[in-house]
Amino acid sequence: MNTIKGPAIFIAQFIGEQAPFNDLKSICRWAAGLGYKGVQLPTNDARFIDLQKAAESKTYADEIKGIVNEAGLEITELSTHLQGQLVAVNPAYDQLFDGFAPQALRNNPAERQKWAVSQLKHAAKASQNLGLNAHVTFSGALIWQTVYPWPQRPAGLVDTAFTELAKRWEPILNVFDEHDIDLCYEIHPGEDLHDGITYEMFLEKVNNHKRACLLYDPSHFVLQALDYLEYIDIYHERIKMFHVKDAEFNPTGRQGVYGGYQDWVNRAGRFRSLGDGQVDFKAIFSKLTQYDYKGWAVLEWECALKHPEDGAREGAQFIKDHIIRVTDRTFDDFASTGTDESFNKTLLGI
Repeated sequence: MNTIKGPAIFIAQFIGEQAPFNDLKSICRWAAGLGYKGVQLPTNDARFIDLQKAAESKTYADEIKGIVNEAGLEITELSTHLQGQLVAVNPAYDQLFDGFAPQALRNNPAERQKWAVSQLKHAAKASQNLGLNAHVTFSGALIWQTVYPWPQRPAGLVDTAFTELAKRWEPILNVFDEHDIDLCYEIHPGEDLHDGITYEMFLEKVNNHKRACLLYDPSHFVLQALDYLEYIDIYHERIKMFHVKDAEFNPTGRQGVYGGYQDWVNRAGRFRSLGDGQVDFKAIFSKLTQYDYKGWAVLEWECALKHPEDGAREGAQFIKDHIIRVTDRTFDDFASTGTDESFNKTLLGI
């Protein structure tokens, strides 16, 4: 077994215009000061990393890595959540997702999609140049608008959508394989890959591609009443990344999973700072340790109530307290009678 690495922090939710949140060096020093050992980097803001440059220049990648290392941190992984979303967009969401793309590509879905694919391919090479082994993204969605089957879905619609989704992603997965990087889908509402069943449907369409892996985030499962512990039992061989993120689900006589179009503060299901929600992290860390998870425990902070800086400060200690330092011996070794094959055979009568 391995001791899970951490604590680390995904900095996307903390980036801003004010110091220390407006450049890589400053935010790394801030994170290190809170006790973090690693940072997960989003790739949609060139102030922190220029993704294409990191793919094309090993020298530049080494410079980025050096800035992070100088603060006493490691880069855990890169993220292309926003770019991955644009690999597959249903026309119903074109305008809503246009803001994820550069200005010059807006109102041009075909060119936007080509750009997204190129970004993912850059991410594979950049990850290799940085010495990483995993990367996180979103799958995008072609049929999320039909998640509730009313009006009735036409026969074959789901199969056609997943065939197309796989067609778009398999060449990207092959590039990640060429660079020896696991591509981890964050299973997330709003994506066609939003639970275990949809992941399995996709996996079948990409011929069980060995790089089609998972980022585990229990918060998204709390909000859809999915058993997030059994999920680890089922998919642990594919889980290569871990977002430590809390949530709570408190249904009432007025609203449940769908949330009644309420904002995050008033939804029955909402994300919370670590320790303020309902997720059983002791059980999660135990299961991941049991299954020999070799990656990082990364805080993804989202909460409609608590200040982000308080969440970050508390999160570092929370993760540290939950990481299990694995044992190097069996607890009852003191009672061992040693190893003797002849004695064993005597006991068995053979």
